[in-house]
Amino acid sequence: MRYSEMNLPPEILKAVEAMGFVEPTEVQAKAIPPMVEGHDLVAKAPTGTGKTCAFGIPLLMGLEPESDKLQALVLAPTRELAQQITDDLGDLARFTPWVRIACVYGGEPIRRQFSQLNKKPQIVVATPGRLLDHVQRKSIRLGDVTRIVLDEADEMLDMGFYKDVTKILDSLKNKQQMGMFSATMSRPVMDISWLYQRDPVEIVVEPVKASAPNITQYALLTTGWDKLANVADIITQHDYDRVMIFCNTKYTTQMLAGQLIEHRGLDAECLHGDLAQKERNKIMSDFKEGKLRILVSTDVAARGIDVDDVDAVINYDVPTSNEYYTHRIGRTGRAKKTGEAYLLYMEEEERRMEEMLRLTGNTAISAHFDENRNFIREE
Repeated sequence: MRYSEMNLPPEILKAVEAMGFVEPTEVQAKAIPPMVEGHDLVAKAPTGTGKTCAFGIPLLMGLEPESDKLQALVLAPTRELAQQITDDLGDLARFTPWVRIACVYGGEPIRRQFSQLNKKPQIVVATPGRLLDHVQRKSIRLGDVTRIVLDEADEMLDMGFYKDVTKILDSLKNKQQMGMFSATMSRPVMDISWLYQRDPVEIVVEPVKASAPNITQYALLTTGWDKLANVADIITQHDYDRVMIFCNTKYTTQMLAGQLIEHRGLDAECLHGDLAQKERNKIMSDFKEGKLRILVSTDVAARGIDVDDVDAVINYDVPTSNEYYTHRIGRTGRAKKTGEAYLLYMEEEERRMEEMLRLTGNTAISAHFDENRNFIREE
């Protein structure tokens, strides 16, 4: 199927073509028709499969042009993902200039967002906490919202937003349609579906093995004393230009970035939830533009970062969930390029590491550093 065969309005078809898309992805082909028909939908699909267009096109098609009321909501777990969704929706609405979209999220003064809201947007993209802040201040009114989409629903509900999300859903007295897009069907996702959806259409998009990124993975046994040296040696010996390092806590990101700068003279910055939005934007912009060599981040803070030419990903900490490992290593090997991923683990984490690789369908080459600190593959 091609987009031209999907009976899209000419303005949206023209925008899709301007974005360089000819054929819809699997999730788009499966999700767009039932959403256009008004059905509730639950979609399980891997990250990076084109979910924004899958729900964005039906949302735009369902807007009432003559109305200046808020008609649709998109909820996202992080400010970065909210911004990315807003940019994508803006691209889809390129030839429908009457469409107004606002993006609200925490991490910046709430009053800065009032100017967007004063323009009477038909669509608001938001993180749950900041949306409720605006509702309480009456700068956003939900009474006329008929459609809502939860993107990365599993992440959002697992991050402690369950009560916020249910409070928002309970406030939508005129809700006619609800879509949920999620990488996994966690229990909270299924609970929300059961409580708030009506006979939803369920679609599943499996990862496509043939188009899986070309990533060489290494598992490196280490100790607490050697971790910093191991990370620095991996980067310098392979002469990587752009590296993402993942840690489980914001404290560790700060500590590791500081040590890489102070003790190894490497160009590094950390990204975590406590940074002001201006700082986060500057760091992400520098990394995307190649001005920053090393980005140390938590899993949540990295959501929404879209960079095609990351040379390597280093798991400084063994991820707390199997899905996080898949998301992490998927940051490299994009756009048909090759990439490398390193998983540092300590002896007591070996069983957990092996189980995680097995359950995610990944294979890692064992590696170590010899007495001269040379990186050695154990093939």
